[in-house]
Amino acid sequence: MVTIADVARHAGVAVSTVSYVLSGKRAISATTRERVLASVRALGYHPNAGARALASRRANVIALVLPLRSGMHLPVLMQFATAVVTTARTFDHDVLLMTADEGPAGLRRIAASAMVDGIVLMDVEMHDVRVPLLRTLERPSVLIGFPADPTGLTCIDLDFYRAGQVCVDHLADLGHRRIALLGAPAVVYDRETGFAHRTRAGFAEAAVRHGIAATTQPCPETFAAVHRELADLLARHPDLSGLVVHNEAAVGQVLTALAALGRRVPADVSVVAICPDEVAERANPALTSVLIPAEEVGRQAVSLLMRKLKGEPVPEATLLDPRLTVRASTGRAASSRSPA
Repeated sequence: MVTIADVARHAGVAVSTVSYVLSGKRAISATTRERVLASVRALGYHPNAGARALASRRANVIALVLPLRSGMHLPVLMQFATAVVTTARTFDHDVLLMTADEGPAGLRRIAASAMVDGIVLMDVEMHDVRVPLLRTLERPSVLIGFPADPTGLTCIDLDFYRAGQVCVDHLADLGHRRIALLGAPAVVYDRETGFAHRTRAGFAEAAVRHGIAATTQPCPETFAAVHRELADLLARHPDLSGLVVHNEAAVGQVLTALAALGRRVPADVSVVAICPDEVAERANPALTSVLIPAEEVGRQAVSLLMRKLKGEPVPEATLLDPRLTVRASTGRAASSRSPA
């Protein structure tokens, strides 16, 4: 096995110089750095992770706690996970993915070991049972999502409250006077997942502010159930002309169900979605949407954690502003159009 001493002899430098080049802990001249890296490549040297961890008291691994629960849309979750993994690699860290729903016990177990340097948590609930423990752990953590009380924590997410408002603002500006929010599956609201409750609250506030009638309800994911919910909603509110869909798995089902019920998009019903751009762009018609910035959130979450590992100060709360992109699925309400 090639050692760091072999690399030093091959490059004609001290062992400490090789160490500084590999760790980046001290400035080394460009010429010397290139000579060391050339020797690393020529000899096929790979730093011993165990020895490096012992020397630095770091595992160079972070944990991503992503419990796989009912009502979660796996493709979007994997966008967050991929962003965390790829960003961690730029900091020379690997990621341990924890998908079991172990609650505080799982955090306590991983924090007590020497397996990880820090923790990123997802699927945060309003009254998350993991939060009190997070405030006491020696391992630093970052939450993707906000509990009801984020005091003493480091949290990042899309500003879902504002996202709900932006969707209503757009529909109100187009003259829609009765709208509805089709949200996450009921189980997501039942366990008080933060992003779902904040979107609903922002939607309701904006509807009151604009003086328009609004309905909010959970949305199932199967076509039969979506069709049944929409048929009932339209029967109760035949003047409904605007929909906000915050359920990535149901977006396609909603559009298909509206067509089956004889409602044209956007001539009869305008539809706004809160979803990744690729979901909005491949819909027919293409959906006006507020982007869920999974890549940006995952990247910033890891960057915040790395700053905490270095002892640097970080903001407690980072809320990303929602970005609405207007596409083909929204138009002026029929009642507000000028006569031909």
